[in-house]
Amino acid sequence: QLQLVESGGGLVQPGGSLRLSCAASGFPVDYYAIGWFRQAPGKERTGVSCISGRGGSTIFYADFVEGRFTISRDNAKNTVYLQMNSLKHEDTAVYYCNAGWLWGQGTQVTVSS
Repeated sequence: QLQLVESGGGLVQPGGSLRLSCAASGFPVDYYAIGWFRQAPGKERTGVSCISGRGGSTIFYADFVEGRFTISRDNAKNTVYLQMNSLKHEDTAVYYCNAGWLWGQGTQVTVSS
């Protein structure tokens, strides 16, 4: 069964860090491009970062990341990570990982003091 499962969200203070995980099952995580998206309440889902598939390592970040996030892939664990540092209130959202047509269930990130 093809599946993506996110984890690692939570409540963090402004300036804090979180590492999100996207565990793939049913396919090698480096086969498809894997993207991180987020959706804040009342807003559209938007892309955050992605890493290319077919074993490549081309990486994209949305402008609003401003060097604060890092996407990485661990093939041995079949998992893609999103390290998020210097978090801001506006980073509050449900974060989803995606591989083509396949979406995870999302993990909530709340940045609040």
